Order: sequence, then C-alpha cells, then structure tokens
Amino acid sequence: MNLEYVLPGDIEKRSFEIIESELEAEIPEKIRPVVLRAIHTTADFDYAKNLYFSENIIDKALEALSRGALIVTDTNMAKAGINKAALARHGCQCLCFMADPDVAESAKQNGTTRAAASVDKAVKLGRPVIYAVGNAPTALVRICEHIETGDFSPQLVIGAPVGFVNVVQSKEMLIASGVPCIVARGRKGGSGVAAAVCNALLYMLDDQKSSQK
Repeated sequence: MNLEYVLPGDIEKRSFEIIESELEAEIPEKIRPVVLRAIHTTADFDYAKNLYFSENIIDKALEALSRGALIVTDTNMAKAGINKAALARHGCQCLCFMADPDVAESAKQNGTTRAAASVDKAVKLGRPVIYAVGNAPTALVRICEHIETGDFSPQLVIGAPVGFVNVVQSKEMLIASGVPCIVARGRKGGSGVAAAVCNALLYMLDDQKSSQK
C-alpha cells in the first residue's frame, strides 16, 4: 500500500478534498460547511443526510456569533474542541458548568443530572446563549422544558447527544419546540460533533467578514 505524501499544513485541506470527491449527496451551499466539517470530524458520511437545520438557522447563528453570543457546552470535551482563536476573533466565549460545585449540589438536591442543572445555571445568565449539546439528552430535555415555560430563548441549540437512552426522543423534542437548532438526528453525535458545528459556524463568520472588507 502506497502512503499519500501530504505536508502537515495541507492535511486538513487534503481531507476536505477527499470528502468532496466521495460525497454523493447534494448539499445546499448554505449548510455545506457545517455538514462537511461534521463529516471531517467523524469520517462518517451519514451526517450528509442526518443533520437537521431549522429555517434560516445559518444566518441566525452567524448574527448571534457576530454579536458575541456565549457558547455553553454540556461537556468540557466539547468546550476544549472549539477553536479559542476563532472565539476571540469574534468576541465570543465558551463555558461549561458541568464541573462546577454549585451545579453538582443542585443536581443532588433536585434529583437531576448535572447536565440538566447546568442548563438551569445557563438560563440565569441573562445573556444570549448558543447551547451545544454533544453528550447529554437530559440537557436537551431541560432546555425544551425552559423554552416551554418561556424562561429560556437560546439563539441556537446544537442537539448532538450520542447514545441510546432518550437520545432520539430528546432530539425530536428539540426540533418540535421550534427553537433555532441544528440537530444530528438519530443515535449518532458526540462532543466532537457539537464542537465541529460550532467551529464551522465560526469559520463561516470569518469568511463572511473577509468578504465584506
């Protein structure tokens, strides 16, 4: 087997060239960067068909990021995967509350998961929030509960928890809520996917601002 020689700085570019050459589905240009980055992160072409985008979500997401929206993640892994330089370029910040002592205490007192308690904490921030969920369906359920009661109006929810218990149901609940969202339908997802969607949007905002100069 012959190895392909690629300079280190060209590996990502070459990866996207391979994805483009093997992609069979027709992806609308507006959402294409998000889909391609999800595939790049997972090497899974199923994301070409299982990613759901609510109406005008790309424009809404880019507008929120351009105004410095706060990204909240349900895992520190997702937080670690979001490009810090890109966040800084747009005056954005990323937080994760999962390891906070007050979140652990709230979850214990209320008999909930820390992911759900983290949502409760994010609701109290009083700031425009993009919530990126790559692990916990209980976070999505809690987000939907707050939306239903009118306590929470996130700018965007990225629904990409992975697994088997209430994963599919929580994603469909999110879509039905009417909140602006990007959702990895089905059982697939993960912290890497949630971070990849965030990065794709940040890079799209880079391109948008460059084209306006």
